[in-house]
Amino acid sequence: MTFLPRDQYELIERTMPIACVDFVPVRTTADGHREVGLILRDSPFGQVWCHLGGRIHRGETIRDALQRHATDTLGTRLALDDDPQPTRVHQWFPSDLQPDLAIDHGSDPRKHAIGLSFIVELDGDPSPQNEALDFAFVPADALPEPMWPGSAKLIDLLLRDYAS
Repeated sequence: MTFLPRDQYELIERTMPIACVDFVPVRTTADGHREVGLILRDSPFGQVWCHLGGRIHRGETIRDALQRHATDTLGTRLALDDDPQPTRVHQWFPSDLQPDLAIDHGSDPRKHAIGLSFIVELDGDPSPQNEALDFAFVPADALPEPMWPGSAKLIDLLLRDYAS
């Protein structure tokens, strides 16, 4: 795989949308409550809790991108179909590009991203690494603070779409 020099990649981030996968591990506790898995990470907003994911590499399938991000961040794999389809497509914008639309979207000061967003099950025990300072399953109705701006809304929308 060929990687661009940092300055070239930053130019691309400033000039065009980036295709990403976003995912939220979900589990149901023994007493029937739904929990979501989040990572604690450093960000432009300080240390925040957020969903998982990242960009899709050129030539990489969506399934492979999901597995790569799960392995790189949690040291485990995801239980996925051969051709997983997103639960939702979610958009992320820098503050200077925030559209005046009646749609829900998140904030990302680095880039305009189009996130293919998934609810997933983990296939193994998570062990936070690389960008993940910590990982925790938390009650879906009691997300920790601080959260990445827009991440809590994405989780809410995903869970609503997932339950439908």
